[in-house]
Amino acid sequence: MVRMRRLRVNETMRRLVRETSVSVDDLVYPVFVAEGDNVKSPVESMPGIFQWSIDRFDEELDRIIKSGIPAILIFGIPDKKDELGSEAYNDDGIIQRAIRHIKERAPELLVIADVCLCEYTSHGHCGVIHDHEVVNDDTLPLLAKMAVSVARAGADIIAPSDMMDGRVEYIRRALDENGFQNRMIMAYSAKFASAYYGPFREAAHSAPAFGDRKTYQMDPSNGKEAVRECGNDIEEGADIIMVKPALAYLDVLKEVSLRTDYPLAVYNVSGEYSMVKAAAAKGWIDEKRIVMENLTAMKRAGAKIIITYHALDVAGWLSEKLS
Repeated sequence: MVRMRRLRVNETMRRLVRETSVSVDDLVYPVFVAEGDNVKSPVESMPGIFQWSIDRFDEELDRIIKSGIPAILIFGIPDKKDELGSEAYNDDGIIQRAIRHIKERAPELLVIADVCLCEYTSHGHCGVIHDHEVVNDDTLPLLAKMAVSVARAGADIIAPSDMMDGRVEYIRRALDENGFQNRMIMAYSAKFASAYYGPFREAAHSAPAFGDRKTYQMDPSNGKEAVRECGNDIEEGADIIMVKPALAYLDVLKEVSLRTDYPLAVYNVSGEYSMVKAAAAKGWIDEKRIVMENLTAMKRAGAKIIITYHALDVAGWLSEKLS
């Protein structure tokens, strides 16, 4: 008889043969920085997550530094919006000022700048609008301008999340031409038109004013297309590729991981976070166990980098375990 249970006899044995583990070094923490003074505004649908003004962000930054989390993903929330999202590429815009502040205060912390227009446009879409249509090629120069602007502010990694065709190549060329050859691109390569993004749109004030994003974000039914998207972004110059969301797309994550040796990120998105928080608040689940099980599944499926709103909690749990 094969007795597999011998390998599970106690915790020490289970640790010895464990195939997958989550480390603080795997984690990226998303943050929201808004215009204004003395702002610490809770995101109602995401317990524990806040919008911060720059003058108060050090409260959060201190926690991040202490946690040992190596990187943050930053989203800016402007107070002015227009049809072309001009605050996105304003060198004195909210995200640019926030990046400069963070890099001065914590130069070793990796800052990943989300590059997209949706937080900055009056219509809430991720690109230029002509006759109620998001126009792909007219959007690319604006994304490139934003990428160069946040790189100039000090962003270590540029993360285009818009899903416009050809944007990685366009951004790579613009970065290189402006002296940022060593700035990495982490592309939202397989970003699905998912219902899991609802709470984020409250946090980032980025809901579209009309229609939806199904003409540019991916159909949740398509796995093979996701693999093609990841391959295209690699060919265009991406250094890291991403699958978003996480839990409903672990099959896609696994398939991509089997087809490339490029670093692979996964975004454990707002809806996934909020469902866990809501069920935990009701006492229906063990939050710590559920979160660690979810993140372990993402690692097992091939992710090296996990972007998650749980990051600070997870870092604390891992620290307690080590002590």
